Amino acid sequence: MKLLLSITFFLTPWCLQAAGDVKSFVEGYCIKCHGAEKPKGDLSLEPLLEDKPSDEAVLAKVLEQLEKGEMPPHNKAQPAAEEKQAVVDWLQEKVLAQKRAQREAGGRVILRRLNRVEYENTLCDLLGVTVHVKDLLPPDATAGGFDNVGEALHTSSFLLARYLEAAEEALDQAIANGPAPKSQQKHVSITEAYQVKQANEQVFRPGPNGQITMFSSSNWQAATLFWLDQRGRYRFRISASAAQSGGKPVVFSCLTGGNGTDGPKPELAGYFDAPAGTPAVITFEAFMEPKATLTIHPYGLATAHEIEKSGTAPWPGPGLAIDWVEMEGPLNEVWPPPSHQRLFGSLKQAPAKLPSQPDRVEVQPENAAADAGKILSTFARRAFRRPVSDEEITPYTTLTAKRLAQGSTFEQAVRAGLAGILTSPEFLFLRETPGRLDDFALASRLSYFLWSSMPDEELLTLAEQGKLHDPATLQAQLDRLLQSPKAAAFAENFTGQWLRLREIDATEPGGQLYPEFDDMLKVSMLREVQLFFQEVLRENLPLTNFLASDFSMLNGRLARHYGIPNVDGWAFHRTPLPPESHRGGVLTMAAILKVTANGTNTSPVLRGAWVLDRILGMPPKPPPPTAGSIEPDIRGATTIREQLAKHRNVESCASCHVK
Repeated sequence: MKLLLSITFFLTPWCLQAAGDVKSFVEGYCIKCHGAEKPKGDLSLEPLLEDKPSDEAVLAKVLEQLEKGEMPPHNKAQPAAEEKQAVVDWLQEKVLAQKRAQREAGGRVILRRLNRVEYENTLCDLLGVTVHVKDLLPPDATAGGFDNVGEALHTSSFLLARYLEAAEEALDQAIANGPAPKSQQKHVSITEAYQVKQANEQVFRPGPNGQITMFSSSNWQAATLFWLDQRGRYRFRISASAAQSGGKPVVFSCLTGGNGTDGPKPELAGYFDAPAGTPAVITFEAFMEPKATLTIHPYGLATAHEIEKSGTAPWPGPGLAIDWVEMEGPLNEVWPPPSHQRLFGSLKQAPAKLPSQPDRVEVQPENAAADAGKILSTFARRAFRRPVSDEEITPYTTLTAKRLAQGSTFEQAVRAGLAGILTSPEFLFLRETPGRLDDFALASRLSYFLWSSMPDEELLTLAEQGKLHDPATLQAQLDRLLQSPKAAAFAENFTGQWLRLREIDATEPGGQLYPEFDDMLKVSMLREVQLFFQEVLRENLPLTNFLASDFSMLNGRLARHYGIPNVDGWAFHRTPLPPESHRGGVLTMAAILKVTANGTNTSPVLRGAWVLDRILGMPPKPPPPTAGSIEPDIRGATTIREQLAKHRNVESCASCHVK
């Protein structure tokens, strides 16, 4: 097929004319340096003179050098613009033709596996549970800055062992074979918090009906409540308002997880606005591990030391008034939970029926193998993201039958089959056949691109009906996926890799140099980029907004950092930028400036390389081993710009820095 396309291409009159132009071009400007004997850069262009098929990588390299204007060298004879453009057009068409031939012969992309973010999201959606298993897996390698490129996603026996461990942990949470956990509901005042009991009334001021006003943002004065002993999803409700704030909201954060060294790792549940005046009830849900707590932490208030040192009673500054806090959970509207029912349906694998669940069916020994086969077949369809044949299920039903014969319980035997499916190539890899994408491959491409997870039931059903290739249906599904809350994964993962925002914690600004930097500012920085990206995508705005725009997505903390007035609170809004502002576009967003700095100073070198790589798609080559840093001799140079100019003017450095 590749040869046929090449022959067809060269038989057209235009291509014959273009091929002659290319020969003349190569003979006149290239072959002296890139001939057959000792070609510079180990790049020989002799095949172009002999009408021999050239490797796509070679043609692409030549095309890149011509488009960048780096070849022919500036000190050599230069072709006319029309002559050069004709060769560029020919090379572009040639490279595209070779790519088309390659796709026809071997498929569009290299077979790739799910990266660890996609694997975790898929487990959660497939089983209907909340699991954090990506940290069990080794970090994924990247190619071109992205961790979902097949060439970089290798597989090893070690990785498969970790996949099995992650699958077992997910099944532990999905399968619920015991009685329903007892749900609790508590309504408390934060007077019960240890920190409130230990502090004086300057820091925590009591009010009517158990109300407490918190005046300090010191970490050790955050109020910690509850001590949960059951894993599950919990609902929290907090009645809060801003006190003595001049009509502005007071922001506070909620952390779920361990308190100190005991319990699970603390996680940010979110930032919230407490309005001035009438208290608002803030409601949110969070998945909690045993020994987890809830910590309420006001933001932007005075430190406890400032309050105690002032001697002013009562403290006149702003505070966060908490009327009460409610906790409800674990939340289980039905039992067994949906995760268990997804796997076993109405089947019950316990030794006996539970009195509270008389309608559940007990598995009889003679039906165990057949019931296990139904469970595995249904599960495999969703796990493999396509219909499965009896032959494909046989290895897993055989494993289950073997476990049953060895005396395992029904649950243990089925778990073995489920774990086998969750570590099989059909689950771990996105497999596509060469040629036109079928509807199931298209469904997976859509969902893993926009959701970083598996297709939902609607996508799978449309794929089974063969409707996804209908343009109207495809457009409707694209719109639906983009409007889903799951599309936040696309904004987070894509911007995190494209703009290198995942490196936000690679450096930490020095506290003495930048005392204004804190966690809320860092979180706000990231949210600005993600929400800006979503806004451009959702409103179908011109791509030039990424370079220059007259608005951004700001909250009070980030607006204060940018010096933009009249924006308060945690909530983000599309905010017009003042005409005189130098902000606008991603290049001046705080998150980008942070990942391209070194923690103490601005770094034009890092930022220049970032622009070449991330924005222009022309990453600079690594410096040669002999390249030095900026010379310590900076006599006469008073700015970083002048220091770099001295470095760039050194002859051995200029060839790279001129780019």
